[in-house]
Amino acid sequence: MSFKSPIIENKNPEPNKRQLLTIFFLFGGTLTFLIFLIFYLFNQLIYLVPLEVEEKIGNLIIEQIAPEKENSNISQQLNVLVDEIETLLPNKNNVKRNYEVIYVPENTVNALAIPGNKIVVYEGLLKELKSENELVMILGHEIGHFAHRDHLRSLGNMLLFKLIISSIIGDLDIFSSGVDLANVIINTQYSQRQEMKADEFGLDILNKYYGHVGGAIAFFETLEKKENNSNKLSFFSSHPSPQNRIKNLRKIIEKKDYIESQPQELNILQD
Repeated sequence: MSFKSPIIENKNPEPNKRQLLTIFFLFGGTLTFLIFLIFYLFNQLIYLVPLEVEEKIGNLIIEQIAPEKENSNISQQLNVLVDEIETLLPNKNNVKRNYEVIYVPENTVNALAIPGNKIVVYEGLLKELKSENELVMILGHEIGHFAHRDHLRSLGNMLLFKLIISSIIGDLDIFSSGVDLANVIINTQYSQRQEMKADEFGLDILNKYYGHVGGAIAFFETLEKKENNSNKLSFFSSHPSPQNRIKNLRKIIEKKDYIESQPQELNILQD
């Protein structure tokens, strides 16, 4: 009599492709939701960041962008101008601060809002301006980023993204120096919405300062002409294209019945 071992039925069959895909999408969806939740909570809490923390971050960045502060006549004039603008700022959103302009004598065409109430202005930008009004508009625009906390929001989002990626690949050495922070903030691009809100803030400041908004669009028109030859204009790497911003500014000017008058000559480069 021969003995046959009984066939044992596999009660735990291997998952089929459909089940594996379901598990994969559930895991991916949960992970994506958690990441978006982290970014959302971060953006909601950004207004609670103490000024002391901002200043420490800003000092690290400035050490890389401008290791030796300029104390030239140009630098002094820029700070006198921003001090005058400060008197026009609203007492809300912690925007009425003591801002400092850091002048960098390089041909880069750009201006940056740096944590810690610092505004970096490059010589190359000043050379592109035809009037003092354009400069006030730009300074007001950068202060607008402070008012809306865009400077911290964009920097924080970029660093948070890097932290998440670094955690996944196992390399957490992303905050090793101020060089990393400086590179992040120089290359950070604000959203179209953030830029337009900052433009409107700058426009309002310009109108308060002169009683009209002459020169508000001139700088963006200059950029528009040079956009096709923008190898030297790092402004394009950190700001959206100027065409839509010009259209938006014209709409705001019309909506608020702002007057456009003759802008004043810019003498700030006469050091």
